[in-house]
This record gives sequence, structure tokens and C-alpha cells, in this order.
Amino acid sequence: MKRNYKFIISYDGTRYYGWERQPGKDMTIQGKLESVLSRMTDAPADNPVNIIGAGRTDAGVHARAMTANAVLDTDMTEEEIQRYMNEYLPEDISVNEVRACSDRFHARYNAIGKTYRYTCWYGASKPVFDRKYVTVLDRKPDAEAMRKAAAYLVGTHDFKSFCGNTKMKKSTVRCVDTINIEESGNYIRFYFHGNGFLQNMVRILTGTLLEVGFGNIKPEEMEGILNACDRQKSGPTAPPQGLCMMKVDY
Repeated sequence: MKRNYKFIISYDGTRYYGWERQPGKDMTIQGKLESVLSRMTDAPADNPVNIIGAGRTDAGVHARAMTANAVLDTDMTEEEIQRYMNEYLPEDISVNEVRACSDRFHARYNAIGKTYRYTCWYGASKPVFDRKYVTVLDRKPDAEAMRKAAAYLVGTHDFKSFCGNTKMKKSTVRCVDTINIEESGNYIRFYFHGNGFLQNMVRILTGTLLEVGFGNIKPEEMEGILNACDRQKSGPTAPPQGLCMMKVDY
């Protein structure tokens, strides 16, 4: 019987080219999930299972709770589906929850908010056991200056200056309702929550805020960067390994 299922998935993105299935590239999260689900349901080669994610994380980016959905033709229970997927998926992808849902549920279109975390580390030693999940800084940035700069970014704005796709034709207006910067020992964590994010947006926001923290950009310059709608005016794109999708709101 065909039903729509909702999945909550965690993955370590280190080995992967990102979430989205790509021609000629076997190592994508979507591709691995679809391969297992197609095998589980005996889907024909010309009509494999299509799984829809709430977002498209970049190569090397992680997720603690990516939400996805797929229509499956199976008599297996939710628990059996979860057990099968976790048995055959690679060890760096985990299906944490499987639930039958409304036929109208769409993981991407129904999402109303997302939370991302970007983690940095600084210090004389090395974060050996966290090295795949943090960006190592060569010195401590000024967190208070970054918080002042972040205040200019909160709200509904045109974030074209912070979009990695300079040829994007769709609207680049988004609402970022919170940016929190937390310090804990040698760790600095940036938390971003908004109704949606552009390609590379969180990484560019982080890279620009770090430039503020290092004294290369003044906090009050953030308003001009935002209003310029020019990618060349903002800071660098922070490396992928520090970024993790934390939660999707519905």
C-alpha cells in the first residue's frame, strides 16, 4: 500500500557531495537513502523511490535532524522501515524516526523555519576528536563585536550579498529572526534561525561575522554590506565542516 512517510535523519556529511542527488556522483545523502528505499520496496529501476529533503546541505555539511519524506509502496511497519534503513545505510547516516504522514506533507514546502549551528574552535592545542565538525581559527575573535554586527542582519532583508549563487533569479529576501553567538571554553557557536536560507548563506554570514570579530570589518558596516546586494561586499564563505542543520520547524 502506498503511503507518505516522514523521516528524521542524522548524518555526518564529511564523505559526501551534499544532500542532493547528482549525476555521476554516488556519494550523496539523498542518493544513499533512495538506493536503500528502492531496494527495500523492490522499486523498478526506471521508477526508483524519490525522497524529498527539507533543504540541500552542501558538501561536507552535517545534519542532526534533517526532515525528509517519501511515498513508499510497502506493507512494512514504521519500525521495520527504520530498522531496515539503518541496517543497510552507511554508518554515518542514521534514520532516527519514521512516521506515516498526510499525503499532502512535503518536507521542503511545508517547512516554516530552520535552525543551523556553526561551530568554531580556537586555542594552542587541536580539537582532535571534533576536527570533522569544527572550523579551527588561528586566534580568538571578538564575540561582542560579532553580536553587534549580527543585530543588523536580524529581520526580513534582501540577503543577496550573502548568497553563493550570484546568478539566482528567484527572490533573495529571507527572514532571519535570531542569530545567537555563544562562547564555551575554546568553542564559539553561531546559531541561526530563519524561514529559509539561500545557497551558502549561513556559511557566508558566518565568514562575514568572523571578519568583524577579527577587526577587518566594523560592526556598523554590516548594514551597508546588506543593502549593497553584492556578494563581493561580504566576507568569505566559511568552511563546510563547522556547519550543522539542527532542526526543521513545521
